[in-house]
Amino acid sequence: MPKFENPVIKELIEKYRRLWALNHAMSLMGWDEETYMPSKGVEERAVATAELRALYQELLLSDQFVSLVERAKAQENLNDYERGVVRVVDRELRIARKVPPSLTYEMAKTSSEAFMAWSEAKRRSDFSAFKPYLQKLIDLNKQMAEKLGYEEVPYDALLDLYEEGLRTRDVKAVFDVLGPGLRGLLDKVVSDGYYTVPSPLEEAKYQEEAMRRVNQRVLELLKFPQDRARLDVSPHPFTTNMGVNDVRITTRYEGFDFKRSLFSVVHEFGHATYELQVDPELAMTPIGSGVSLGVHEGQSRFWENVIGRSRAFASLIKPVLDQELGLTKGISEDDLYRYFATVRPSLIRTEADEVTYNLHILLRFELEQLMINGEVKVDELPEMWNDESEKLIGVRPKNDAEGILQDVHWAHGTIGYFPTYTLGNIVASMMYFAFSSRVGDIYSYVTRGDFDTVKSFLRDLVHKYGATYAPKELLRRQLGEEYNAQRLLDYLSSKYLKH
Repeated sequence: MPKFENPVIKELIEKYRRLWALNHAMSLMGWDEETYMPSKGVEERAVATAELRALYQELLLSDQFVSLVERAKAQENLNDYERGVVRVVDRELRIARKVPPSLTYEMAKTSSEAFMAWSEAKRRSDFSAFKPYLQKLIDLNKQMAEKLGYEEVPYDALLDLYEEGLRTRDVKAVFDVLGPGLRGLLDKVVSDGYYTVPSPLEEAKYQEEAMRRVNQRVLELLKFPQDRARLDVSPHPFTTNMGVNDVRITTRYEGFDFKRSLFSVVHEFGHATYELQVDPELAMTPIGSGVSLGVHEGQSRFWENVIGRSRAFASLIKPVLDQELGLTKGISEDDLYRYFATVRPSLIRTEADEVTYNLHILLRFELEQLMINGEVKVDELPEMWNDESEKLIGVRPKNDAEGILQDVHWAHGTIGYFPTYTLGNIVASMMYFAFSSRVGDIYSYVTRGDFDTVKSFLRDLVHKYGATYAPKELLRRQLGEEYNAQRLLDYLSSKYLKH
C-alpha cells in the first residue's frame, strides 16, 4: 500500500523536492570540503554555500509553499507517514519564521570569527583570547531562545533545535539517575582493576596503508554496501548522506593507538546504516532521513560500543588485525578485548571510555544551563569547569586546552547539542535489551559474523521509519519507553562488573 495517498500531501512532497535537492547539493559540497577540496577553494565554496542556503530559505518561506503547508495541516484522516511529513515541514517553517535573518547572519558571522579565535586560544591554552567571542555567542543564543519561545526555561528552546521535543527536565531526569550511578560504577571498575590496565597497543605505531586495509575488511564483515556508500579520510570523522542510496563516512589515521581509527569507522558505520535502511519509499521526502541527533547517536553508539567494544567482536576481527596490522599477534583475545573496552578517567571527552563519557556530558550540561540562565560570569567558567571535572570524573585539567577549550561546539555557537550524546548512549542500551528480549543473545550473532540479522532488527525497530515519528513517540512505540537512563546503567554494569 502506498505511503502517500492524500493529494495535498503528494503535492507538498513534490514541491519539497526542490528543497531536498538543495540539501543534497549542500551535503555533497560539505563532504567535499572536508575531504578532497583544494585548500584555496574555501572562499568560493563559502560564498556558494551561503547563496544556496539563502535560496533554500527563500523557497521555504515563499507564499506558495507556506500556503501549501497550511492546506496540508488542515487535512483530515492522514496516515502516520503523511502526518510525519506535515510535522517535519511545519517545524522547519516555524523555526525559519521565528528566527530573523539578521540573527541567523550574526550567529553565522560570530561563529566563524569565534572558531578562528578558539583555534588559536586552544593552541596557546589561553581562554582569555576566546572569552569575548563566547560571551557574544551566549548572548546570541539567549536571543535565539527568546525568538523561538519556550514553556518552561530558555534552555528548552535550544535543546529542541537538536532533539525535537527535548526539555531541560528530561535531561535533568536522565542525569539524576546517571550521575550517582556512573560514579558508583566507576569506583567499582577502578577498584577491580581488570579494565584499567594500560595496553601497549595504546602507544604502538601502525602503517596507514595497513590500517586502511583493516578498516575496509571490517566494513566488509559488517556488510557495508560499497555501491551505496563509501569510506574516505578527513581531519574529523563524520557521516553525511545525500539520499538513501548515497551515504559517505570518513575516518582519520593518526599513526598510533589503532582503535581510534577502527572505532571511528564502526561508529560512522552505525550512522550510515541508519540512513541506508530508511524505507526507499521515503526517499526525497521530508521524512526520508534519521529523525534526530539523539536517535542517530544511538545507532552509532550501538555499533561502536555494544558490538565493537565486545569480546565477541574482538575475537571476530583478531585474525584480520593479525594478518593486516601485525601488532596483535603476540596478545590474547582477552587482552585485545580489554584494549577495546578500557576504562580510565581522563580529561578529554572525545577519548573517554563508555563508563566515564557521560560524566563529561553532565559537566557541559550543567555549565550550559548556568550560561543561558545568566547565573555565571564568563570569567568564572574555566575554574568551574576544572572543579566539576575533578568532582565528577576525578581528574583536574592543568590548563585551558585540557579543560574549557577542548571542545569546538561552543565556538560554533551550538549550545544545547551536548545532551544528545548521552541520549544516544541511552538509546543504544535500550536497543541492546530489546534485541536480547526479542531475538536472543546478540553476541552469539556477532561471534558468527551474522550482522544481517542485527541490521534487519534495527531496520524494523527504528531505521525504516526515517523521521515519520518524533523522537519520543518513536521510542515509545518501538521500545515502550522514552530515554530510560537505568537501561544504560544496567548495560554498563552487565559488561564491566562481570568478566
